[in-house]
Amino acid sequence: MNSMKRYMQFVLPYKWKILITVLIGIVKFGIPLLMPLIVKFVIDDIIGAEALTSDQKLSQLFWLMGIATILFIILRPPIEYYRQYLAQWTGNKILYDIRQQLFDHIQRLSLKFYSKTKTGEIISRVINDVEQTKNFVMTGLMNIWLDMITILIAIGIMLTMDVWLTIVSIALFPLYAISVKIFYGKLRDLTRKRSQALAEVQGHLHERVQGIPVTRSFALEDYEEKEFDKQNRNFLKRAIDHTSWNAKTFAVMNTITDVAPLLVIGFAGYFAITSDLTVGTIAAFVGYMDRVYSPLRRLISSSTVLVQSIASMDRVFEFIDEKYDIQDKKDAKALQSVEGKVEFDQVSFRYEDDEEEVLKDITLDVKQGETIALVGMSGGGKSTVISLIPRFYDVTSGRILIDGQDIRDVQSRSLRDKIGMVLQDNILFSESIAMNIRMGNPEATEEEVIAAAKAANAHQFIMGLSDGYQTLVGERGVKLSGGQKQRIAIARVFLKNPPLLILDEATSALDLESEHLIQEALEKLASDRTTFIVAHRLSTITHADRIILIENGEIVEKGTHHELMQQQGHYYDLYQVQELDSE
Repeated sequence: MNSMKRYMQFVLPYKWKILITVLIGIVKFGIPLLMPLIVKFVIDDIIGAEALTSDQKLSQLFWLMGIATILFIILRPPIEYYRQYLAQWTGNKILYDIRQQLFDHIQRLSLKFYSKTKTGEIISRVINDVEQTKNFVMTGLMNIWLDMITILIAIGIMLTMDVWLTIVSIALFPLYAISVKIFYGKLRDLTRKRSQALAEVQGHLHERVQGIPVTRSFALEDYEEKEFDKQNRNFLKRAIDHTSWNAKTFAVMNTITDVAPLLVIGFAGYFAITSDLTVGTIAAFVGYMDRVYSPLRRLISSSTVLVQSIASMDRVFEFIDEKYDIQDKKDAKALQSVEGKVEFDQVSFRYEDDEEEVLKDITLDVKQGETIALVGMSGGGKSTVISLIPRFYDVTSGRILIDGQDIRDVQSRSLRDKIGMVLQDNILFSESIAMNIRMGNPEATEEEVIAAAKAANAHQFIMGLSDGYQTLVGERGVKLSGGQKQRIAIARVFLKNPPLLILDEATSALDLESEHLIQEALEKLASDRTTFIVAHRLSTITHADRIILIENGEIVEKGTHHELMQQQGHYYDLYQVQELDSE
């Protein structure tokens, strides 16, 4: 019920459109309710009217058919159109608002959340579950009310014709209400489980589609088919459980709604034989039984749909309630100009509260414009250090200062706006090269984009592509080589022109020609900026102002390349091993 209340916050801005839709719907459903009355009038007051001549009967019949034609052929179609249009417009607009909020939420969630959540499951909640909630508007706020009003109007008309027969008609309503209460509680739980199983299938599928090259290279097709079968079979079981209970629900409900007309026919026949109930009234009642129990059957179906939509609401709001690990303080101010002085003051960090510290008491004072290289064995904590600077994670203890200001005291988005990052695996979007470079500055002119590409040594290869800067790069830049993707990533940082620069393994796993072009571009990019470089290959960072060797989350050595080589410590050993390997 809490989910429904929260969902109503999205509905309230459109309450007047919903009310108009319902009022139009009442007219739309009200017009067919005249049909049994027309049948009764034709049987009792025209055909059975002994006082009228044949010509008078035909005259009344033609007048009646003329009025009915105006109602059903001229008046009803536009009413039907506007009712459908307004209902769909309102439902889709509410979904638009929800998805906008969810996308904003997705962008605020921390990297910690994404490290433990499958992309496909997130997509399932934003697409499938949100789409399911539309039924709450269409069914719960519109159709159910219209069906209930239709039933009440029909019962009201029936009461004017025969009270006792009307009582017989609605005698099974309490049994129907009890059955709804019994069946639909469990149906909601089964629907949630089915939705979760579907999300797991989508998450698994999304991950495996992205990993097709790995599957092919290791010839894992048979193994992956079995793995997918496990996920798919779990969804099948949940779907069958849901279907089985749903079928039981429909069997009971439809039995009740089928028995009721039989009762009416039996009692109507009895009253016609023993009292003065007319044939026209019996015909009208039989007609109204369809008008009463068709909406009732729709209510059964609507209840199922409503249960599914509420279960989807639960999943949507469960996602919305996912907490932000990185939150700005209420009084946080935007970070304006940055000179580039960075200080780590006794910084320690762990990813989870119950895990060991990844960084331990890191203290480092970086001057404006200085180039700092972080080196060490894999898993030592180098990448963790640089992920703390843009607040992808917050320190567990200690503090990080930029120009003497604690980065937790400024707005995180304004902080990241002052930092440019080039990573080992830079993600490109499946649009044009120009658009991917413009990620550094969406307002940049074409000339500025080209200038950034030239600075990144990318202009020449871009002009050699089929559509130049408008060439589509494919998902994650699949149509480009590793070196080309790196140069596009460097170009967008040139376009951003940030005072702080982070390079994380930016030249690893590249051919010599690409490495040379990228190294040249990076040196140009790092000029006059405070730069942090994480590097595995030590020969690429010998020019750094200071080299910091990190092992097991602690700084064990620091100095220039020349100073560290003279110390003949851990750095010296690593460098000698790499030199021997390269020879």
